[in-house]
Amino acid sequence: MVKLTMIARITDGLPLAEGLDDGRDLKDADFYKQQAKLLFKNLSKGQHESSRLSIETGPYYFHYIIESRVCYLTMCDRSYPKKLAFQYLEDLKNEFERVNGNQIETAARPYAFIKFDTFIQKTRKLYLDTRTQRNLAKLNDELYEVHQIMTRNVQEVLGVGEKLDQVSQMSSRLTSDTRMYADKAKDLNRQ
Repeated sequence: MVKLTMIARITDGLPLAEGLDDGRDLKDADFYKQQAKLLFKNLSKGQHESSRLSIETGPYYFHYIIESRVCYLTMCDRSYPKKLAFQYLEDLKNEFERVNGNQIETAARPYAFIKFDTFIQKTRKLYLDTRTQRNLAKLNDELYEVHQIMTRNVQEVLGVGEKLDQVSQMSSRLTSDTRMYADKAKDLNRQ
């Protein structure tokens, strides 16, 4: 389950938006918010290995996406599927860029886009239950894509195998034709 959501500018670690009711049901909510802010500060110093990462923190995971110098971070239970957490962040990123994209660099005060909280809350509710039809459909789509890639790879391997068989047959024919040519050349030389 999504417990906390924050969005910050990476260049200086400035918090841009946060889900307002995030963390009310969370024990030590202030502690985890402080950890998230420290993470933003570290990221602003260029200390990030990847644009997508999951970080273990006690009984939770911080998942984040960095794109266009903005970090979209959420904290979820360990049991919450990572794929859904990152899909949640992708949904937030797409909407945030669409609505506030041209104002991100000029924001001067913390939580300048606090109105984005309503979208965060609506999206969070969609992702609360991993068993909802919508979320199951997303996971199944991902599984289907992986299956298609694997099927394509197997088909490509089989296709390569067929081509190798054809090359092998051509090679065998060439070898037998070469022997026939050599025999005929010897017969011609004897005459």
